[in-house]
Amino acid sequence: MAATQTTGGIASPRSPYARRTTTRGNYELYSWVFMRASGVLLLVLIFGHLFVNLMVGEGVKAIDFAFVGGKWSSPFWQVWDLLMLWLAMFHGTNGVRTIINDYAQRDATRGILKALLYLAFTVVVVLGTLVIFTFDPCPANAPADLLPSICSAS
Repeated sequence: MAATQTTGGIASPRSPYARRTTTRGNYELYSWVFMRASGVLLLVLIFGHLFVNLMVGEGVKAIDFAFVGGKWSSPFWQVWDLLMLWLAMFHGTNGVRTIINDYAQRDATRGILKALLYLAFTVVVVLGTLVIFTFDPCPANAPADLLPSICSAS
């Protein structure tokens, strides 16, 4: 009697289990662990962000262009917001990738959806990073009537 008996290409239910070999390695395991770790770190980053923006100082009434300009003039807050952006985008993209893998039945559909997802991820991360690091509330040679009150008139 053979180790695995097949009937029409389907293995017999009583045949020994043969582990399938995959070329993906432990990618899905690492993805699962990343989701848990990034979720915890995102909680810290988001609640820290909310606490500073809503509880410290005058609260939500103080949030305006000058508040953001003053906050992003500090490298600490630039890195904080950058980490929050990148982690949120990686976390969300990984979650949507998992949903696409679970529910898209055809390979072509799955490929198109993932390509659109990765394109959206790239655009948001690149533009968000550029905004955080190139934001200047007081651009040189700007008309004085267009500058916010935090800029010194020179």
